[in-house]
Amino acid sequence: MTARAVAARIDELVAEYALDDAARRGLEQLLGALGRPEAPTSVHDAGRGVDVHLADSLAGLRLQEIRDAARIADLGTGAGLPGLPLALALPAARLALLESAGRKCRFVASTATELGLSNVEVIHARAEEWRDGHGANEVVCARALAPLPVLCEYAAPLLADRGALVAWKGLVDDEEAADGLAAASRLGLEADRVETVPPFPGAERRTLHVYRKIAPTPPDFPRRPGIATKRPLSART
Repeated sequence: MTARAVAARIDELVAEYALDDAARRGLEQLLGALGRPEAPTSVHDAGRGVDVHLADSLAGLRLQEIRDAARIADLGTGAGLPGLPLALALPAARLALLESAGRKCRFVASTATELGLSNVEVIHARAEEWRDGHGANEVVCARALAPLPVLCEYAAPLLADRGALVAWKGLVDDEEAADGLAAASRLGLEADRVETVPPFPGAERRTLHVYRKIAPTPPDFPRRPGIATKRPLSART
């Protein structure tokens, strides 16, 4: 994809989500930062990254829950995705970007500063360890981070009442979906809906799974770091 085509694709995203000129400039700048060799991503080419990084992250704006949220937590943000694009699109929201790898945190923090994002806080921690976030977030999001039952365990304690977990996923098989339902029922969540994102390069089968916080999460969750992935809640236990 040529530089002109990349710019045209960014313009399409700006128009699709009714973003302002400041957000457009920020998205272009962010795409440049993700193209640097030190960026913690396997996709550095802007022609691919405009969809794989920007369009896929901004797909969350299809959900009113994200557009209306005042506080959003992005778990396992990696290179800052979807958190940084959402922060550019939603300047009135406060975003906490959690990442357990220090090198990635440093990249995200320096990029947020470069972009002039005063609404972003980068937190070097695992989701299970972030006690300051308990009950504080209207939305918790995660992009390609873990199976649904694990995400439910990470997110439930962090959500405010009626808050929403939004999980960026591909196609989810019946077993994972059933395990997500079982985990949700134990954690004070309920499955709300699945939104299918119209396909584009790099996200041909993207789905957004939404769970709603409807009851308090039992105090023994989340379990100790690593347990959710080693012994995930399931429909069989």
